[in-house]
Amino acid sequence: MTKDLPDFNLETYLPYQLTVLAAHLSADLAQRYKSKYGISIAEWRVLLNVGYTENLSVRDIEKRVSLEKSKVSRAASKLEAKGYLIKQVDAKDRRLLKLVLTPKGAELLKDLIPIAQAFQDELRAQLGAHSDGLSDALNTLLAQSKR
Repeated sequence: MTKDLPDFNLETYLPYQLTVLAAHLSADLAQRYKSKYGISIAEWRVLLNVGYTENLSVRDIEKRVSLEKSKVSRAASKLEAKGYLIKQVDAKDRRLLKLVLTPKGAELLKDLIPIAQAFQDELRAQLGAHSDGLSDALNTLLAQSKR
């Protein structure tokens, strides 16, 4: 460690903690669905957003989930190849591709959502009485980040 640096504890630095935790949680959840359903974390995020948000483009998903456009595009292409969604050119802006869930994609989400809900239930159980406070704090930070 360089002696000329100011005191700083990376391990208690909130942005670092949130980044590391988010990566671990995503990986833990992915272990529960990846082997059985063959989708990646990026595909999960795209599928979930397409299923629960109307009229989304690749650009919209990129902003919503903080994934690079190339990762969103690749995930969408893989999901399309597997028959879970279709891409449609936006009627108002032909540069945009809108993503639409197929019936097969809806069936996949019907299988995946209980896995995600069980995972969340386990996390809330681990947090116990802190669960509501953490949700409130995260909602506050998320609201501030959208400004």
